[in-house]
Amino acid sequence: MSFRLAAYAVCIDDGRILLARYVSPTTGATNWTLPGGKVEHAEDPFDAVIREVAEETGCDAVVERLLGVDSRVIPAAEARAGIEHQNVGIFYQVRITGGVLRPEPSGDTAESVWTPLPEVERLRRSSLVDVGLALARTLPATGHVAAVPVGGLVRH
Repeated sequence: MSFRLAAYAVCIDDGRILLARYVSPTTGATNWTLPGGKVEHAEDPFDAVIREVAEETGCDAVVERLLGVDSRVIPAAEARAGIEHQNVGIFYQVRITGGVLRPEPSGDTAESVWTPLPEVERLRRSSLVDVGLALARTLPATGHVAAVPVGGLVRH
């Protein structure tokens, strides 16, 4: 099994959420997701989410609060590398403080876009988007929401 610790930014402003369009370097398939990604060795997840927002979107951000943690196991048949994978994601409510949206230089994020919340359900997206929105909407004291079913427009 492979394992990844990641930090994700849930940026909601004026009825819109900031989403990043991920493009697979191997297949070219696209998927909308939250800005964020892998926590590097010895890096604090709090710092990682700010770094990832800057790298993927070109924007400066501040963390306003911890929203919660999500852990999911992706079966080998559905995982990119073909081996079972566990992703533990730490979700933060983040506010953009400056910068200009742009594609990620030398990265997998083709664009970042402020998306009206009602349009999200019509997008091909990572389940991380739905988890982040559920955490932001409910602010559970436990920092945990039910697993998001994968299928249709919702992907791992």
